[in-house]
Amino acid sequence: MPARRLPARIAFQGVPGAYSHLACRAAHPELEPLPCASFEDAFDAVRRGRAALAMIPIENSVAGRVAEIHHLIPEAGLHIVGEHFQRVNHHLLAPRGATLKTIRTVQSHVQALDQCRETMKKLGLKRVVGADTAGSAAEIARAGDLTRAAIASSLAGEIYGLKSLRKDLEDAEHNTTRFVVLSKKSVIADPRKGPAVTTFVFRVKNRPAALYKAMGGFATNGVNMTKLESYMMGGRFTATQFYADVEGHPADRSLALALEELGFFSDMVRVIGVYPAHPYRFKGRS
Repeated sequence: MPARRLPARIAFQGVPGAYSHLACRAAHPELEPLPCASFEDAFDAVRRGRAALAMIPIENSVAGRVAEIHHLIPEAGLHIVGEHFQRVNHHLLAPRGATLKTIRTVQSHVQALDQCRETMKKLGLKRVVGADTAGSAAEIARAGDLTRAAIASSLAGEIYGLKSLRKDLEDAEHNTTRFVVLSKKSVIADPRKGPAVTTFVFRVKNRPAALYKAMGGFATNGVNMTKLESYMMGGRFTATQFYADVEGHPADRSLALALEELGFFSDMVRVIGVYPAHPYRFKGRS
């Protein structure tokens, strides 16, 4: 019997026009974007075979980590097979007929509002917190009120028939979101085809200096750890799990030795992805 073919879709959290939607189009234009109400719904779409992949935001260069993602991904039962860096270009979107002189309020996700704080002050606009960027654009389009605007992507403007009164609203020119691509099937990057990133979770033994000793192997073996996040397990202050990204492949001797040493001081180590490093990761390095 031939293998069941997965649908050519990529799931994302949000409504059409979200920045996750833009990331899907940029990284996997061959796949149909599948909007989902929550991150859990996006994971479930992949687990149940309604989508081949999921595009999930994990951190932003201005706002920091996306809340709860580091806790959700290890429990999703999926594998990280890629990463994507999406430049965030915010647009001030309003109904046809509106101008910078007519608008009084601007609505968007709280992070988008924070990322455009200085620009909004200069324009004298009152902030209104919405559920998300593209959803705010949809709401502004339905209302048709020339005094109301939204901060969202250019794609959201196209989808909901809004015009852009100003582009590049973000205060920081480096405003970029890192996404990870998740699959039901593990796909290990070929170490011969370029730099790789390894993501894993671990729990250290509950004893003094355990984390310090666990991290020592990465330092002594010259492994670059780019992310280390901690969160409690089961609501107990004594049970902490760590989520980590390192540059390298487990086939590399240096990383293999570091992971081996980590195992001596940990109750659990689980790799959840070995995937190609995106070129943006090395931007600006000498």
